Amino acid sequence: MGILSDIEPKSVFKYFEEICAIPHGSGNTDAISDYCVDFANEHGLKSIKDKSNNVIIFKNGTPGYEESPAVMIQGHLDMVCEKTPECNIDFEKDGLTLKLENGIISAEGTTLGGDDGIAVAMALAILASENTPHPPLEVVLTTDEEIGMLGAADLDCSPLKARTMLNLDSEDEGILLVSCAGGTTTTCTLPIKRIDTKGVLVTLKVEGLTGGHSGVEIDKGRANSNRLLGRLLNEISKKIPYDLVSVDGGLKDNAIPRESTAKIVISPENRTALKAQAPKFYNIFSSEYRRTDPKLDVNVYVGEEGSYTAMDPLSKKNVIAALVNLPDGIQRMSNDIPGLVQTSLNMGILKTGESEVNMSFAVRSSVGTEKEELVSRLSSLMDVLGGSISCVGDYPAWEYRSESRLRDLMIEVFEEQYGRKPTVAAIHAGVECGLFAGKLPGLDCVSMGPDMTDIHTPNESMNIASVERTWKYVLEVLRRLV
Repeated sequence: MGILSDIEPKSVFKYFEEICAIPHGSGNTDAISDYCVDFANEHGLKSIKDKSNNVIIFKNGTPGYEESPAVMIQGHLDMVCEKTPECNIDFEKDGLTLKLENGIISAEGTTLGGDDGIAVAMALAILASENTPHPPLEVVLTTDEEIGMLGAADLDCSPLKARTMLNLDSEDEGILLVSCAGGTTTTCTLPIKRIDTKGVLVTLKVEGLTGGHSGVEIDKGRANSNRLLGRLLNEISKKIPYDLVSVDGGLKDNAIPRESTAKIVISPENRTALKAQAPKFYNIFSSEYRRTDPKLDVNVYVGEEGSYTAMDPLSKKNVIAALVNLPDGIQRMSNDIPGLVQTSLNMGILKTGESEVNMSFAVRSSVGTEKEELVSRLSSLMDVLGGSISCVGDYPAWEYRSESRLRDLMIEVFEEQYGRKPTVAAIHAGVECGLFAGKLPGLDCVSMGPDMTDIHTPNESMNIASVERTWKYVLEVLRRLV
């Protein structure tokens, strides 16, 4: 028996624990997709699995609902795979180690994947139930949402009849999402040339940052380790000569990076001077981000003296210029919805290869022209530095509907069950509702979910009581969708 086996709702947590035992990071969804198909076969349900590992499972309406319009329940199969430095889990092969404490579920040293494993678990629990009243269901489970909604973009929607969709990919109970930003993943590529050099290899690290979701938490003002690394390299270059070997940081374009590393080569006589820079910049950075990133640290690790291959001076200059000058963070707030971020970007991945340095951004905006302008700014700077850009996973904004039967019903049910009004909101993060709304004209959809905190980080957690309340809420909404 698993550690969640005695927790209500038992059917939901049964499937959630099974999902957590299956490796299902973005780009590694074969096993979780097969698991869902096997589930459908075991329960005598029709299913479709496509080449992108998306899965659609169909179930007829229960007695009295046979002729009701179909309803889509939608979530994604992949999770963000982040871990602490000391965690030795292999996300390609290993399941998660769950923790249960004081009504909170988390995972040992890793992300939990509640985003969006809880949606999958709820959907499967509904499909497996024999006593839950509901209209005909189309459960749509997509892949690679966390790396650009690639599965949803590739999905053939022609088998889908539903024009009412309940998306379970939100992390704040009591908030009904009805609009979201559009976005794209933009990678800036700088070619580099290499030279042979001799000296002491030194590793510079900016680490211990808070991180977080680059859409949901971009307004928190948290530090981006890739940007801080650029500042560090730029300032050190004014005082100590060095050759730059590599710069690397972050794992996902849509996660604010928590740790970044540079390898440089210095003359032996500059060891002491360089080591003195760490406390100086620790004091600067920790002062600037004392509220948002209290565990921020800057470290210098001195290695061996020897022969190395580093970037030539022009390549080094261009890479540092890019790290210092490429835009990052909030670019504009909405004038229509108070407190809503309208346009932003996040340098989530910094990676050095043999002949190039890549910087990948999650670019978001609820205004299509602003998204295009931001990509154009990246392109313009790359042109000056001799680089280039590429864009993948472009998805449209999800526009607010002035009339929505689903939204009205969900507000009504929420007020009855909770004794208060829900918050009806737009979100800066991208959700798949925008892609489905673009493919299915007239789609009426709302996104919701239970309380989760620190998603996309190893501190991710999920509130059990919130899951139970959300579960009861979903079941009542389905019961009323006659």
